[in-house]
Amino acid sequence: MKDIFRLDSDPSAIAEHSIESKKVAILVCTYNGERFLREQLESFINQTHKNWSIHVSDDGSTDATLEILEEYKKQLGDEKIVILQGPRQGFAKNFLSLIKNREIVADYFAFSDQDDIWLEDKLSRSIAQIPQTPTSKPHLYCSRTKLVNTDLAPLGFSPLFKKRPCFENSLVQSIAGANTMMINNAARDLMCRIADDALVVAHDWLAYLLVTGCGGQVVFDQNPTLLYRQHEGNLIGANATYKNQVNRILKMLSGRFSEWSTQNLIVLNSIRMELTEDNRRTLERFEAARNSGLLSRLYLMKKSGVHRQTLKGNISLVAAAILNKI
Repeated sequence: MKDIFRLDSDPSAIAEHSIESKKVAILVCTYNGERFLREQLESFINQTHKNWSIHVSDDGSTDATLEILEEYKKQLGDEKIVILQGPRQGFAKNFLSLIKNREIVADYFAFSDQDDIWLEDKLSRSIAQIPQTPTSKPHLYCSRTKLVNTDLAPLGFSPLFKKRPCFENSLVQSIAGANTMMINNAARDLMCRIADDALVVAHDWLAYLLVTGCGGQVVFDQNPTLLYRQHEGNLIGANATYKNQVNRILKMLSGRFSEWSTQNLIVLNSIRMELTEDNRRTLERFEAARNSGLLSRLYLMKKSGVHRQTLKGNISLVAAAILNKI
């Protein structure tokens, strides 16, 4: 059974679904985000899909972020915007605190940054590409983005990945930013099983690992759904420019990537029995490769099927394997 649908066409070509009744919880983490927050909030309001609520976890902002949020809460009402205090333990933990908050009830959960601009059909497009009937199977939607500078001047696009998303890919690569993602309740339940004290590299990578690993479906939409600001305040920027790609390769070869892998593997092993049998086998081979001599390492890497999305990425992965930096 395929674990991915990659969509190249406009959603208007997809059979119409009754999506207007579907409730979306928009999960936003803020920290000193006053500079661009209004534009982000306005892009929520301008969505063609109107059945949404915004849940903001603020991690101790000292600028006007909270004042802006209260202003919009007064304008839209208490049911449309809920403001919470974040755990103040970093970006990933803040997002996970929202995902694990069971008082937030919805059909779908969309992740958002505090400084982007959503295209007006982002929610409707995302919902249309996730099964509408209740399902126990985890589903994750993600997409490309349009890269812009602080003044919204175009800079290009995030990478266009053409290989199908799968567990073998997720072990060594996160293919999309959290700001493009939407998950269903089954995927949320998976993320809620991760221990509060787990060392999470990034919540978007975590979602990709869990959904693919546990036999869910991932939709990678090749059409951008938001304007992704590139600026000095970004915690994690898009991996699109030549400079960023070089930095990624250097991190892989320096040993930083190996540290990320170790953290991801600890999380995956905590839910090992939730993984499909095939994916448990893949995980075992990848773990064995990391602890083997050179020839066995390369053999087990090939046997596992682990790969990145591009030729350059796979070359850097092989180099990292040779240097025992996986």
